[in-house]
Amino acid sequence: MLLEGRMISGLHDFLDPVLKRYAIPGGRAIDLGTGSGAIALRLRDLGHKVTAVDLNGERYRADMPFIQMNLNHPDLSPLENGVFDFVTAVEVIEHLESPTAFLRSIRSLCKPGGMALITTPNIDNAPSRFRFLLTGKLHMMDEKVPNHISPIFYDLFIRQYLPRAGLKLVEHSCYPKNGYKVGRPFYSWMFHILARLIPGKTLLGDVHVFVLTRINP
Repeated sequence: MLLEGRMISGLHDFLDPVLKRYAIPGGRAIDLGTGSGAIALRLRDLGHKVTAVDLNGERYRADMPFIQMNLNHPDLSPLENGVFDFVTAVEVIEHLESPTAFLRSIRSLCKPGGMALITTPNIDNAPSRFRFLLTGKLHMMDEKVPNHISPIFYDLFIRQYLPRAGLKLVEHSCYPKNGYKVGRPFYSWMFHILARLIPGKTLLGDVHVFVLTRINP
C-alpha cells in the first residue's frame, strides 16, 4: 500500500536508502507525526515492528498500531521510554513549540544505541537567506505555512540543541542534493549558481535530513 505524504515530492524516496542503512529487522520503530502513515509503512517493510503517533488520526491510513498524542506535551513517557531501535520524525519538529524538549523526548524513546531520523525545512539555504535579506522573512516559515513555528538553523541545531538533548549527529544531508524543488524554477537556477559562489554546506536543498543517536548514559 503506497501512501502519499503532504510534503516535498520525492522526499520519501530520498529517505529510503537512509532508512535501509539503519534498519534493524525485528526491531521496534516509532514514527512521530506520522500523517497518513507513509513512513511507518516503509519502516514495516524493512522489518520493524512499528507504532505510529500523531495528534490527528483523520489522515491515517496504515494498518498498524496508532496512538493519538500531542507531541508538544513535554512528557511522552506513555509511549514507552528506552525501547525503540529507530525513531522517525519527518517534517515534524518545525511544527512544535519546543524543539529541544522534543529532541529530549526522542532520546528518551531510543534504547541505548538507538537511532533517530529527523527532517525539517532547510532555512539555511540560499533562497531563504536571500529572502530574509530582502523581506525579513524566512523561506518556508512565513504566513503561507502558518503551522511552521520553529525554524531550525543548522549551526544552532548541532552546537546547542543536540548536546542539550543528549543526542549526537551521525550523518547529515540535504534534499534535493543539488538544487531546489520549492519555489519557481526560474529563480532556482540563479540560487543554484549563488550557492556555488559563496561558502557554506547548507546552501543547496530544501530539507535537512539528520540521523542522530543518543549519548549514553
